[in-house]
Amino acid sequence: MEILLYLGLAMIAGLLFTRLTRLVHLPNVTAYLIAGVLIGPGVLNLLNADAVSSFSLITSTALGFIAFSIGDQFKLSTLKSIGKPALIITVLESVGAVALVDTVTILCGFPKAMCVTLGALAASTAPAATLMVVRQYKADGPLTRMLLPVVAADDATGLIAYSISINIAIAMVNNEAFSVYSTLCVPLMQIAAALGIGALLGIILGLSHRYFRSHTNRMSIAIALIFLGVALADQWGLSSLLLCMAMGALYVNSNKDSERVLTSIDDWTYPLFMLFFVISGASLDLGALPKVGLLGIIYVVTRFTGKWIGSYIGAAMTKQPDVIKKNLGFSLMPQAGVAIGMATLALQQLPGYGAQVQTVILAATLIYELIGPIATKFALNRAGEIHAA
Repeated sequence: MEILLYLGLAMIAGLLFTRLTRLVHLPNVTAYLIAGVLIGPGVLNLLNADAVSSFSLITSTALGFIAFSIGDQFKLSTLKSIGKPALIITVLESVGAVALVDTVTILCGFPKAMCVTLGALAASTAPAATLMVVRQYKADGPLTRMLLPVVAADDATGLIAYSISINIAIAMVNNEAFSVYSTLCVPLMQIAAALGIGALLGIILGLSHRYFRSHTNRMSIAIALIFLGVALADQWGLSSLLLCMAMGALYVNSNKDSERVLTSIDDWTYPLFMLFFVISGASLDLGALPKVGLLGIIYVVTRFTGKWIGSYIGAAMTKQPDVIKKNLGFSLMPQAGVAIGMATLALQQLPGYGAQVQTVILAATLIYELIGPIATKFALNRAGEIHAA
């Protein structure tokens, strides 16, 4: 029963802080994160470290639902209008972040293997915070419609960048030859497997409408398959974000009634998302901030700068309107779960530098997750796409 006490405390804290942040017009996501930081192990310790670690099931499940919801942005009608530009922008903003972090950290004299690993972690963006801000303010327009597919696809580019870079870093440390198979083929096969399984589940979900007519039954099947998708991804070492995103994409493109089910799931999962962010805030290590030093500052600044420049160049190349060129980069700041997960892997794969890489990523996550939602709101507001107070 203790876990229910902690869950109730986390939800109440998150809700109370929205009353305070609303006074200064901050997004709800920021309120949830601050609430988590304050009640977490680093400050008041109302949620101790053991309690936070016991919530891993909730965080992984919430990410599955978030990815499924983002799949809605991959309708064929949407892809036809922004598909190629979104792909180009995603590649350029990811490469921009990786290249700038790599270049500046190496020029500053840090170990090359560590620099390459940090650069790879710069590519991924956290879709959860962005999606919550978009929903809270009912944002819609050219920027919003470009932003969500780009943020969703960032998970794939981040995984590819990490898989390539960590193998290069390991080869540097061990003086080994570069392996094309382990560096390129294995991560691409893992991505293809996640997308394929997700697509299959999405098709099954669409076909289930033939046999289940009531709205509640259809919603229940969707939730069950998301649970199944998250479990399969964990079991087989695949990305649950990519898997559930593919499931949502295939579902919305294979069934006309999908929008109603997605809307109901969004309403049902809002408390789950709130818990996700409060727990994320409680997981952030305040003790990492003083330890990052110059390397951490360089990482935070160059990652954001690389993404902003890359997204601007990509938008300019694809002839996007000014609202996208000038604002998209500000919305790509949040970074959380995927980067932390890959930093944990780096701790195992690159023992000599993994601890320092993990410390930098944890500190950067704290900064990005608190400032990122505010930057996203700023970008959407400047683009004139916020439609709710």
